[in-house]
Amino acid sequence: MEDDAPVIYGLSSRWARALTPQTAETDAIRFLVGTQSLKYDNQIHIIDFDDENNIINKNVLLHQVGEIWHISTSPADKGVLATCYNRSKCSFPRYLATRGSSDSRVLTCAAVWRMPKELESGSHESPDDSSSTAQTLELLCHLDNTAHGNMLVVGEPWGDGKKVICWPNNHILLWNLQESFQPGKGQLRFTSGRWSPHHNCTQVATASDTTLRGWDTRSMSQVYCIENAHGQLVRDLDFNPNKQYYLASCGDDCKVKFWDTRNVTEPVKTLEEHSHWVWNVRYNHSHDQLVLTGSSDSRVILSNMVSISSEPFGHLVDDDDVSDQEDHQPEEKSKEPLQDNVIATYEEHEDSVYAVEWSSADPWLFASLSYDGRLVINRVPRALKYHILL
Repeated sequence: MEDDAPVIYGLSSRWARALTPQTAETDAIRFLVGTQSLKYDNQIHIIDFDDENNIINKNVLLHQVGEIWHISTSPADKGVLATCYNRSKCSFPRYLATRGSSDSRVLTCAAVWRMPKELESGSHESPDDSSSTAQTLELLCHLDNTAHGNMLVVGEPWGDGKKVICWPNNHILLWNLQESFQPGKGQLRFTSGRWSPHHNCTQVATASDTTLRGWDTRSMSQVYCIENAHGQLVRDLDFNPNKQYYLASCGDDCKVKFWDTRNVTEPVKTLEEHSHWVWNVRYNHSHDQLVLTGSSDSRVILSNMVSISSEPFGHLVDDDDVSDQEDHQPEEKSKEPLQDNVIATYEEHEDSVYAVEWSSADPWLFASLSYDGRLVINRVPRALKYHILL
């Protein structure tokens, strides 16, 4: 049985690096893509994938306040999203519009928006760009960061969707969208961060250059520190959704590392499959042995990290079960741990891949985005899918 061909969507000659699934949408396959342009008004493309007909439908929202660096969506409300964006005071070369730029003509901001009611779920337009009219976003609130410097990332909210976390320079800002925010300060300038789905959603992980830190958001105190986690800048983090102490990181040393935050002296696994900076790492939400990575080597790699997953023996286990299996005599073992391997390498992109994301509605489908505005939708190979399910 042959696998389905990838589906490709182009953003009409617009640069892009911001991609997110619509987290609250669990019925339709939907992604949001944000553009980066200093010449044109920026846009958010709402991408609906018709799995039965293997086609993409889209709607366009105007984002006139600036070029988009990051998007996240509410897990509780389909219509709510947050953007992190660059706002420039005058026209200047693109190379100045970078994260953390000290140039006073650039300010990185964040805001929370609501999309038009009719676009919150399942509204389909023609794939032809000319047939779709851009609509406007409703501003719900600005995340005022004037006291703390440029906003680097807007973290994905969890739980009831009423909180969002930001990393402006060397601070952690935890916002309650109905009340006020609680500031906390780190030692170094943050370059990335991720909210943990575990510990009652009270922990976040941040990257400061080559160091990873965990924080308790109730006290804003540090709970673990991994110094020199990578040889060069850490670009992204992600938590294993099924194993509460496991964290993945990637960076400019071309490596992807997996950590047990209870023992941070060494990574439990390291992948070295990319030939340039690794910008993104994402665990599959349902099957945590499946890990996606995207790199500026223009490739997307799907790996099967089964030995450190919640199903190392082909069935669901916890850490105590693994220890029990290892203590058994060889003749008592019914199964041995499966082997980690690269499942597939996807090469449909021609530019740096800045984002990879799993669908919230279909655990076997994912999207990747390269800087030239090419969005590619792919599926997990059917043979592996059936092997996991059966």
